[in-house]
Amino acid sequence: MGRGDGSGRLVSPEGADDAGTGILHVDMDAFYASVEILYDPSLRGLPLIIGAPDGRSVVSSASYEARRFGVRSAMPVSQALRLCPQARVVPPDFTKYRAVSSAVMDVFHSVTPLVEQLSIDEAFLDVRGVRRLWGSPGRIAVLLRRRVQEEVGITCSVGVAATKHVAKMASTISKPDGMLIVPAARTQEFLDPRPVGAMWGVGPKAAEALERRGIRLIRDVRETPLDALSRAVGPALAQRMQQLARGEDARAVQTERVEKSVGHEETFEHDIADAELLRSELLRLADRVGARLRSSGWQAGAVAIKIRFADFSTLSRTVSLPEPTEVGQRIGEIAVALFDQIARRDPVRLVGVRAEKLREASGGALALWDDDEDQRRLEGTLDDARARFGVGMITRARHVGRSGDRSAGEQPRPFGRE
Repeated sequence: MGRGDGSGRLVSPEGADDAGTGILHVDMDAFYASVEILYDPSLRGLPLIIGAPDGRSVVSSASYEARRFGVRSAMPVSQALRLCPQARVVPPDFTKYRAVSSAVMDVFHSVTPLVEQLSIDEAFLDVRGVRRLWGSPGRIAVLLRRRVQEEVGITCSVGVAATKHVAKMASTISKPDGMLIVPAARTQEFLDPRPVGAMWGVGPKAAEALERRGIRLIRDVRETPLDALSRAVGPALAQRMQQLARGEDARAVQTERVEKSVGHEETFEHDIADAELLRSELLRLADRVGARLRSSGWQAGAVAIKIRFADFSTLSRTVSLPEPTEVGQRIGEIAVALFDQIARRDPVRLVGVRAEKLREASGGALALWDDDEDQRRLEGTLDDARARFGVGMITRARHVGRSGDRSAGEQPRPFGRE
């Protein structure tokens, strides 16, 4: 499988068998870095880190040249620079990223109305109903890749399959700038030899835990008795994992999402300049976001913060997570890291934490494993206690006496070639 740095890449030749397919997963390649290069071609070929130069900030994205040194999203910039000291650090510009994303999505919608945008840089497309207009799914994938390159100026990778799960896996394996087609009849052949960590939603820690039980390949997931797999990941996830390991995934491309984000904001009665107090408030808000995610059955694929200063100017920062989560502590740690990348330290009147790229917590196979099992259990216990005694009666000790005076301003808001 692809390793996130382009090594181990597999692609299909144009004209490859695409019988029984119809779902495409299209993913932009190192999107933030690609957009920066689009606006400044002199950056092409350089190892790029998208993030604030402050060593306490986190990596929003990295070019493939930087990824080959081990640089990853959500990694502290200081750690990334130790791995790749020659990297160029470029501050993120989300205005540019949103504009380019909109242009890419326009290309998708010009081909099929069935587009499910997962995030700023990826989407599922159901092309089964437009075959007479554009050709087979494989031909449509070639067309999309060419049009994104010619009309927008960046590259993308496409997975073509019979299901969303396999299409997502295929696009990841083909990155960067590739296409991998998995015909329906060869789905099991494609899945079986892949490492369990290649399954959509199984992260490195989960893969390590499964491997300790001898479950190393997707074939092992399929063949392991359900009760044994349940002891490793729980009965609900075990059943879902086995379904995916057999290529069973009935989810349709959803053109609308009921809820795109979950967030909380706090407006202070008095402007606050104490950075430590602001960090504590971000952690408190993150706990509330986590609780709402858990109660709604969602997980966050990205975390965003909003900081409004005394002069009403507002800054926001967003980072995608390597693994989705509904754990308030992890959301809080990311929120604080995003806050620390903001160099401005003027008095603040409002802070906010928001969970984005929402994904189903269990049934959607987007988060098959919880790497924060102990913390998740603790927060679940806190949820039960709050339900019994009231939200205001139960809180973490770190929040007591730290939030200052607040107003009522809360706003929830080989298949290929290497």
